[in-house]
Amino acid sequence: MKINHALAMALSALSAGLLISCVKPADENKTPDNDSQKVAQDKSATASSEKVAGDEVVTITAVDISADTEKTYLTHVANDLVIPAYADAAKQSDLLHDLAQTHCQQAPVSSETLQALRDQWLILAQAWASAEMINFGPATASMSNLYINYYPDERGLVHRGVAELITANPKLTAEQLANESAIVQGVPGLEEALHTNDSLDAAQCAYVISASGALSARLKEIEKNWQQNATNLLAIDKTAESDQGLNQWVNSLLSLVETMKSNAIEQPLGLSGKAKGHLPAATAGQSRAIINAKLATLNQALTDPVLTAILGSNDKNKVADNLSTALADTTTLLAQMPEDLATADKAAQQELLDHLTTVTRLIKRQLIPTLGIRVGFNSTDGD
Repeated sequence: MKINHALAMALSALSAGLLISCVKPADENKTPDNDSQKVAQDKSATASSEKVAGDEVVTITAVDISADTEKTYLTHVANDLVIPAYADAAKQSDLLHDLAQTHCQQAPVSSETLQALRDQWLILAQAWASAEMINFGPATASMSNLYINYYPDERGLVHRGVAELITANPKLTAEQLANESAIVQGVPGLEEALHTNDSLDAAQCAYVISASGALSARLKEIEKNWQQNATNLLAIDKTAESDQGLNQWVNSLLSLVETMKSNAIEQPLGLSGKAKGHLPAATAGQSRAIINAKLATLNQALTDPVLTAILGSNDKNKVADNLSTALADTTTLLAQMPEDLATADKAAQQELLDHLTTVTRLIKRQLIPTLGIRVGFNSTDGD
């Protein structure tokens, strides 16, 4: 079963909404959204006031970041955050591929052997959930992110597509799968094959082997692209001229939490209206693990010592402490919820959403003004 690529991409856009970040460099972005803080070109002279909980008013003064400091930070982001995230996702896909090749020598595969495949799939899914913090660059520019994680699948296309593909191609190869639609590839396709069957027959085994192999190849290509082009992708060599790289990176983190709030919690749980779509890893019943992976990534990036040192250069701002506290509180709450967030009570679900709204506001109204940049026009959150 081959689904037309143009149709698949159109369905992807309809299903997922705004999937690709279109953040412009700070010095080119003339139309920030309503929540953005207008900053002057001279960061050291910029200040803004933000009313937070109750009647407390927080005055934000932008830190003075030199071109060399910004360059050092962005180089650290590329080498220690971005590239390792893609490398880990590729590694986990390789491990699933190797495990499938080993266990699928003789079908059917069931019981403990199938569970081992499922366990490795979850590690892979969490690794990609972390890598989704990078909402710009080769993964989104090539739309590879859709082939890696076709989500949210509001029409149930993955369920039907994977079943039909396996039936039509019982000896599917990774090369054949690479030419198929995004609907039948990547993390959701593997979840479908591994978690909707009590055992895997030969055709299903062939799909798991091929899908994990094709996914590994795609992830390695993205990792390689970043290794070769990080300077250009994060505008590391342009820090004396603009804040393009810093703007892209911080807005990418904002996009992660906004998209997680909307597509992975608020809409599927029906917290602001009729339920729409499904939780991440819903078939596996592991939505908490995916949200936790994203939170851990946000915590790593937003409480990073290099960033904290930059923020701490102005001791008037408490944004680093505020972010750390908000993320810790959210992580603690999430740990107390069931593995399948759909089974949590509505009060806990709403509290989780509220916590993430707090994180969003801190990024928009305190972190971004402190760094002297602005919210990208693609902001989707209505906090």
